Amino acid sequence: MPKSTQIPISQLLRKLPPNVRPTVTAARRMVRGLAPLADEMICISRPPRSPRYMWKLLLYAVDGSTVLGIGTFPRHSTVYFYRGRELDDGSGLLQGTGKESRFIPLRSPADAELPALKKLVRKAFKLGGARMSGR
Repeated sequence: MPKSTQIPISQLLRKLPPNVRPTVTAARRMVRGLAPLADEMICISRPPRSPRYMWKLLLYAVDGSTVLGIGTFPRHSTVYFYRGRELDDGSGLLQGTGKESRFIPLRSPADAELPALKKLVRKAFKLGGARMSGR
């Protein structure tokens, strides 16, 4: 798991392209609302040189195990689940064919409020052993 840095999250958010900043902020607010006790860490990374690569921004962990992350591309953001293959996704939102992880693209701040996404976030944290907020 990447180490956190001392940079404030607000400073990281200011570095984001203006068109994705509101979506990342909404995703962060949603995760923090659902799992307020999870450890929030900044990924040590820089914006990728290619628009095809994700800029990993934030990680959320429970007892040292990373549960999910938030990243962005130039035109959309992503919530990615480290144990996504194990999540029961009746919504069809989860994408990816990786060995373990799955992701959900977010094209607007409203996408971060989708009930199906929130349900998957709750499931991911339960899988990771976290106590959830009642929201």
